Amino acid sequence: MSLSVKYRSAMRRIVLRHPVRSFCTSRSFRQSVDYETKYAEKLQKRAEEQGKNVADLRAEIKEQEARRRQSIASAAKRNHTQDGIQASSDASSSSTPSGATVPGVAARKDSSPVKPLSGILNVERLLNSPHTPEQVSALWTAYHASRSGGTGRGYLCASLPVATYEKMMAVGRRYPKFVVPVQRDNIQTEDADKRAYEFYYMEWGFHGPPPDPSASVDPFAAPRPSSNPETSTVLFTPLQEYKLRASFATPYLVLTHYTDLAHSHGLVLLRGEVTPSAADTAANTRGGDGRYLLSQQDAQLLAVAMQKFYLWTEGQNERAALLQAFHDSPGEFKWEELLKHVEF
Repeated sequence: MSLSVKYRSAMRRIVLRHPVRSFCTSRSFRQSVDYETKYAEKLQKRAEEQGKNVADLRAEIKEQEARRRQSIASAAKRNHTQDGIQASSDASSSSTPSGATVPGVAARKDSSPVKPLSGILNVERLLNSPHTPEQVSALWTAYHASRSGGTGRGYLCASLPVATYEKMMAVGRRYPKFVVPVQRDNIQTEDADKRAYEFYYMEWGFHGPPPDPSASVDPFAAPRPSSNPETSTVLFTPLQEYKLRASFATPYLVLTHYTDLAHSHGLVLLRGEVTPSAADTAANTRGGDGRYLLSQQDAQLLAVAMQKFYLWTEGQNERAALLQAFHDSPGEFKWEELLKHVEF
């Protein structure tokens, strides 16, 4: 048997054993036709409200969708171009002098894009079968506890009342940057009685309010203003690394406050993500387990410190004074005073 005959015979067996699946079925075509028929009445009603015929309204919707897709493609192209810029050139021009305080440093440009809540929880199903705030909190905790093979390693989670979040967010808007020390027991000091600390630079970011979730999606419904507070993120980066790389420094921990269910359930969902490690050495220096840049305990300490300094009561004016000094009068900021408030 010739080589070509053997090749054709082998290919025929592969095709028979692994047939190609076709997704362009008559069923999908019927679904698209039913979808158009389903919204025909709403489309007609909207066209009458705007004084247009259905054909013109369809063309207008199609044009808007084309512009939206073009805008998304342009934004993705810009992000790709910015990612290609060399970090060394930026670090040399924006590095800061050594010291514990860095007020006035340039704002971060590499804040992680916020993953939508619908990419974590099935919000539509959550609203179709009503859940209490306690049940939502339990689902949120169970989901993150099941990550990383059921260990929850690399994630933090919590549920906050809306009033608590709004109070903390108001302080974050006024004082969006700060430094938080974390104790390091594995670092030797000249004085045995003194403890070693590593400072982390933290920065708030605000990303606008998410739309109110709905149990059913109407593509022809006019957009409505959101009744939810703004989504926010808090980035934690080692201070020394931030001074060297500035806006290109890698955050070790990212906290995200999801406000999608603030109006419907009175909850703000907190999600913390520890950055995975590319090398064991850097992770082990900071107490990591070789897979993450930060240990689980240190990530929890940073999250608690954020709440301590941005969610104080009336009698705790010392923490407010530290935040104010860090922003308004850096020369009067004393990091020794900061250590008094980080003992957990």
